[in-house]
Amino acid sequence: MSMKPLDVTIIGGGMITNDLILPSVYHLQRIGAAGKITICALNSAPLRALKDSADIKQAFPGQDFEAVPAVTEPPDKMYPDIFKDVLKKMKPRQTVIVAVPDQFHYNVVKEALNNNQHVLCAKPLVLKYDHAAEIEELALSKGLFVGVEYHKRFDRRSLMAKRHYALGQFGEFKMGEAKLIEPYYYRYSNFQNWFTTDKTDPFVYVGCHYVDLVYFITGLKPVGLSVQGVTGRFPNGNEGYMWSNGRVRYENGALLSVTDGLGYPNDAAGSNDQGLLMYCEGKDSSGMIEHDDHDRGVRYAYLDPIGCGGSKYNYVSPDFYRVVPWEGQGYKPTGYGYDSIAANVNMMNSIEAATESLGVDAALAKRRELIKDADRQGILATPANSSINELVVEAARLSIANDGQWVNIVYGDKPHVKLRK
Repeated sequence: MSMKPLDVTIIGGGMITNDLILPSVYHLQRIGAAGKITICALNSAPLRALKDSADIKQAFPGQDFEAVPAVTEPPDKMYPDIFKDVLKKMKPRQTVIVAVPDQFHYNVVKEALNNNQHVLCAKPLVLKYDHAAEIEELALSKGLFVGVEYHKRFDRRSLMAKRHYALGQFGEFKMGEAKLIEPYYYRYSNFQNWFTTDKTDPFVYVGCHYVDLVYFITGLKPVGLSVQGVTGRFPNGNEGYMWSNGRVRYENGALLSVTDGLGYPNDAAGSNDQGLLMYCEGKDSSGMIEHDDHDRGVRYAYLDPIGCGGSKYNYVSPDFYRVVPWEGQGYKPTGYGYDSIAANVNMMNSIEAATESLGVDAALAKRRELIKDADRQGILATPANSSINELVVEAARLSIANDGQWVNIVYGDKPHVKLRK
């Protein structure tokens, strides 16, 4: 089965596009897994920054993308709906990567699906469970794959833990804690324009990674939670939740504490502070899963401050994303961040390759079959196998707005969330 690389349109030109998505797609392009690359943004400024990035040029010499709007446009001129024009011009069943603020995911993903495009979306997929269910139904009706970029599923540590948990070698999860504190300098980025109290919070933005990861490892569904936040002011005066703490209850009675924030010191050695600790119980004994995702044993002292955050002494994790020498030109991306994007793009490629020679009806049936296979396998995050996250996100936003009041997650024919009376 030969694969024809799909064209890739990235919607959003911000931090995650610069740090992970574009480098990953550039590498997929040069190994024949991605075709033409287009990046669409609200204005030209981030697109110019991507084209001018010395690090990206060094790693991917000679590669380029089509910028929409053009980088020659005034940087203060806004194009809020230009992505719709880009989607309309795409050939059907190509790849769209959605990398815009969380509150815009729903509309952008639907627009891509309505233009017959496969989608990879930054986590969380959407902020309401009903929206996730709607996207799942729409995508399946059209035979289009939707992936959600929960890249921690591709961390080899996570895959090891999932296997050993399934074999019963840890026992049953009972108590745990997770944290993910992003750098303080995020407060000076574009976050200050959209990371406001009425839109999102650290639990929703990054805590969802570990909520998904515990579900990925154990298969246990969350049934309720409480989240409280600590507010602060961004440099532009906007109010946001700078810190959050949540407690998640699972269907077996287990508890997970989740602490998140935008406050890891810029000059500290790591680029952030994160990790997961899970205690489990078996017959007359207990088990434990501990992942220190902050310091993975590689420590560098540079002559000049060049690491993430700009510190001389750095905990340089090689596991999430780095560019390294390889047998080709420039450098190649490595790590589970790249692996996650590559796996989703390759899934879209394989779906199209498997159905290229089939008639319309047979091709649609085959696409649906392959999508459901991915749903059942549960490695790639899809709306069908990760929508517990939308319930958690919806519950979290309701709880934090009510100063930590407990919110129940109700399953059944119509999953929903409600404040506990």
